[in-house]
Amino acid sequence: MGRSGLEIGVFGGTFDPIHIGHLRAVEEVREALGLKKVLFVLSARPPHKGGLAHAPAEDRWHMLLKALEGNPYFEASDVELNREGFSYTVDTIRELLLVYGKRLCFIIGEDAFRAIKTWKEWDVLLGLCPFVVMKRTDEDLQGFLKELGFEPNGPSLYLSQKGVPLFLIPVTSIKVSATQIRELVKTGKSIKYLVPAPVEEHILKRGLYRSP
Repeated sequence: MGRSGLEIGVFGGTFDPIHIGHLRAVEEVREALGLKKVLFVLSARPPHKGGLAHAPAEDRWHMLLKALEGNPYFEASDVELNREGFSYTVDTIRELLLVYGKRLCFIIGEDAFRAIKTWKEWDVLLGLCPFVVMKRTDEDLQGFLKELGFEPNGPSLYLSQKGVPLFLIPVTSIKVSATQIRELVKTGKSIKYLVPAPVEEHILKRGLYRSP
């Protein structure tokens, strides 16, 4: 097992497109916790966006596969791609727990974590497996964690009332977003070095993100 007692990380997103901010932050989490593998779960039909994304799921899946090439610790998961209906994280974690059991943890960005109460069965989700929150800012999360029922239990470690751990892992804040990348493409500007080269190539080849 990794240094945290965990082995498998799960990181979900629409990846529209996947970019260096995603990849670097998750790599830092993997290294910090000693994870053996991180599953990148493509949200095929994101509920917060009405089930819609800017690029088709097939294109986003292809870009994800290309972006993860060369990292033996990263693996793309199509668990949500193969499921009908909205891509709810609570359903995904339940499904993956059947495969990986207690070795599993869920990796989430700070902004998404702050909106966790808008997620389906968020209170159930917080109790299913350990959470790993990627901390990119100096903003205090103590009050919010307490509101969710988590208390400090050591450096960067919190425990819920049921004893489920939550880790706060500082990661490098890279000022890049999928929205920014799509806007650059739409206006004919370069996205080189903001996404892996094969992702840039696929976007240009397929003409993605050119229309409003």
